[in-house]
Amino acid sequence: MSSVGSDVILERMMTLHPKVIDLTLDRVQRLLAVLDHPERKLPPVVHVAGTNGKGSTVAMIRAGLEAGGDVCHVYTSPHLARFHERIRLAGELISEAQLTEVLDRCYRANGPDSITYFEITTCAAFQAFAGTKADWTLLEVGLGGRLDATNVVDKPALTVITPVDLDHQAFLGDTIGLIAGEKAGIMKRGVPCVVAPQHEEALEVIERVAARVGAPLIAAGQHWHVSAERGRLVFQDEDGLLDLPLPRLIGPHQIVNAGTAIAALRALGRNEAACEAAVTKAEWPARMQRLSTGRLADLARPAELWLDGGHNPAAGVVLAETLRGMPERPTHLICGMLNTKDIGGFMRPLGTVAQSLTALSIPGEKNTIPAEETARFAAEAGLPAATAKSLDGAIVEIVARDPGARILICGSLYLAGHVLRENG
Repeated sequence: MSSVGSDVILERMMTLHPKVIDLTLDRVQRLLAVLDHPERKLPPVVHVAGTNGKGSTVAMIRAGLEAGGDVCHVYTSPHLARFHERIRLAGELISEAQLTEVLDRCYRANGPDSITYFEITTCAAFQAFAGTKADWTLLEVGLGGRLDATNVVDKPALTVITPVDLDHQAFLGDTIGLIAGEKAGIMKRGVPCVVAPQHEEALEVIERVAARVGAPLIAAGQHWHVSAERGRLVFQDEDGLLDLPLPRLIGPHQIVNAGTAIAALRALGRNEAACEAAVTKAEWPARMQRLSTGRLADLARPAELWLDGGHNPAAGVVLAETLRGMPERPTHLICGMLNTKDIGGFMRPLGTVAQSLTALSIPGEKNTIPAEETARFAAEAGLPAATAKSLDGAIVEIVARDPGARILICGSLYLAGHVLRENG
């Protein structure tokens, strides 16, 4: 057992490969072999890829499975406030002692060999899961699918592809079709794949890959349908109709995520009670999350304080739709983004629903866009824009100007993590 904490080992792991992102399975497969293949000893796996909605969909599947008494391992990324959030071990966030132990074991097993941070920490998650009893393993893809470090499970119980859109074009390709091809790489022969509603171009690629590998599809619009009707969620598939409450997670896009999760639960043989729990009990932070307690929430009073981690053009669209559907109130954005994102694409839909944007550089992030540049993009999207030196300063200034406002902090999961830590 290491005498140092998980933070120190994670810090060391950052230095094992010159690039943060370098998609290939070779390094992961090499280390997993040294570790005696923990990926072959996991409880049945549900593997989830997609551009948007992966985390929410995983949270709903988990809520549905746990409602029936099943125990789930869950692997998601990135984390918001602490690395431990990425690894949920038999229903609970991994403890510091368990995390330190598996990280240390992987670090020693890898030696000086080149491996990315995500790859070695994924191996650590598999190591933790393989050594702990559970009924299911829910794996969220980190980036893409085909060459993602999670894509080493030969025979998952089910795969899921949430909506595919433009994001990470530098790594996955610059068209929706190319990106869909990468996401579709998680499909396996004979393993059913639940497919969320997709752009036509994405669906064509997914169907082509499914036919090639022999994966039966359970596709939205063909095998299942979901909609909001008269304040209820209506889901229909070949097994019948479900009339359920609307999702607890806020926003019209959560209807699609709920439908995808329900289709997955039905494919796993779960009943209506599990499907209802999926929509009513799921929790997923920084997805249109109201911050009503904590230091920043107190600072914002009497204004409302909200937080969302969406950061690509599709997320901008659903954020704008969500704001339109909320009780009318002047909305002011506080935004910080990374330089790998399509900032203009994210902001354009928000130009029609917000009164102003205050730009921040994300604290502690070397890839942050400078606040001045974010403000310039906001102005181009039709948003009156200013900059602030700090999150506290931005909140105080907006409240002084418009105490009855809704303040939405958005633009990056890294900013969301900073907010949650600052809010305590």
